[in-house]
Amino acid sequence: MSENNQQKNNTESDLNEVLKIRREKLAVLQESGANPFEITSYERTDMAGDIKENYADFEGKVVSIAGRLMSKRVMGKMSFADLADRSGRIQLCVKRDELGDDEYKVYKKYDIGDIVGVTGEVFTTQKGEISVRASKIVLLSKSLRPLPEKYHGLTNTDLRYRQRYVDLIMNPDVKRTFELRSRIIRAIRNYLDSRGYMEVETPILNTIPGGAAARPFITHHNTLDIDMYLRIAPELYLKRLIVGGFEKVYEMGRLFRNEGMDVKHNPEFTTIELYEAYTDYLGMMELTENLIKTVAQEVLGTTKITYQDEEIDLGQPWARMTMLESIKKYTGVDFSQTKTAEEAEELAKSIGVECDADAPKLSRGEIISLVFEEKVEEELVQPTFIYEYPVEISPLAKRFADNPEFTERFEIFITRREFGNAFSELNDPIDQKERFMSQVEKREQGDDEANMMDEDYVNALEYGLPPTGGLGIGIDRLVMLLTDSSSIRDVLLFPTMKPLD
Repeated sequence: MSENNQQKNNTESDLNEVLKIRREKLAVLQESGANPFEITSYERTDMAGDIKENYADFEGKVVSIAGRLMSKRVMGKMSFADLADRSGRIQLCVKRDELGDDEYKVYKKYDIGDIVGVTGEVFTTQKGEISVRASKIVLLSKSLRPLPEKYHGLTNTDLRYRQRYVDLIMNPDVKRTFELRSRIIRAIRNYLDSRGYMEVETPILNTIPGGAAARPFITHHNTLDIDMYLRIAPELYLKRLIVGGFEKVYEMGRLFRNEGMDVKHNPEFTTIELYEAYTDYLGMMELTENLIKTVAQEVLGTTKITYQDEEIDLGQPWARMTMLESIKKYTGVDFSQTKTAEEAEELAKSIGVECDADAPKLSRGEIISLVFEEKVEEELVQPTFIYEYPVEISPLAKRFADNPEFTERFEIFITRREFGNAFSELNDPIDQKERFMSQVEKREQGDDEANMMDEDYVNALEYGLPPTGGLGIGIDRLVMLLTDSSSIRDVLLFPTMKPLD
């Protein structure tokens, strides 16, 4: 047997012994009529963090606190322990003379990980540690599994994601990330609510997966006997609401795309989409910049942040470039001089961008987009708006009247990745139907990410959609940026994982 296998077997044997001992302790408690799982509540008066932050108000005061035992040091007639609740940790001082002989014997058998309620007086030890001198301890829940000894330093990230509950117990930084996520989401809602936007809910189960170019998850509705799709975007429903007279709407929620997984992508993820009547993509640019600056300032107290060792200044005016300008800046070639797909393809080859020979032939606009993705995105570190996107890759965006091959669309790039997408919404029902038909042709040629025809949406446009600006922002990526998280899995409480079996 190899040394690694021997160590693994020894570890499993030790764990099984610990599990056995803890269950035996539980059985003894239950037989004595002290089953912790029968306790239904515990009235606590204060939180650990509040006591430590406001010690002058608590010194000498009797408090009742509750939380998990994170450490325990028994020294004869006196013991110390650390108790953690949602606000932080505080030290417990447990003396036999104050707790009583019988209760102290019971306490000594408690395990790290057990959840307890403690009543006692707040004081400071000789070493200056703010503590609670316990006069009563109640076991509220028995931990039947041992906590990892050094979970923070664990290199097995797969286990951290699978057992997030343990990750949260042992790693305060992880807990803080999700507290910040909640505050970020709240700040976004407050910003929009204060500007007259109304939060709405639209269907997650769709009969047509519209509003984006993505591969959907397919399910089946038994009663109707039809296939349905988990939504890939709420866009078309939200714009129907603008047609109906709601002039400022937003929806924050989960989207589902049956695509690859990496540090930036998870099959289900959170976005916010918002739509405002009587504005355009320039209005959305202003809103986007102000929104993200405001959220950073409110949540972090600054607009200058560090992301993966790079300084990012969200507070400065954000750069703005057309897609063609950005390609020329970073590659030196000018696609505005090309007129056909063949000319664009040759120019792309000259800078090392090859079109897939086995895929359907790309249009000029699609080639320009491909060059941008391969040569420009990696250069966009500081906040940058890239606008004027080719019409072929923007089936829901309004064309420029004086340059109809391009649309009034932009995307937001920070730290070399896209954070949001916006445009002046296409409100011409005739043009929209033609673009849907073009997307249908792509689907028939094998592009399963192309849009389907949505006759009802075209019907809605025929009633009249006012000039409208729309915006979508990836919430998970924004949280990654503002919490300096390298992977989307670090900002999702329960990321999608392949089953172990």
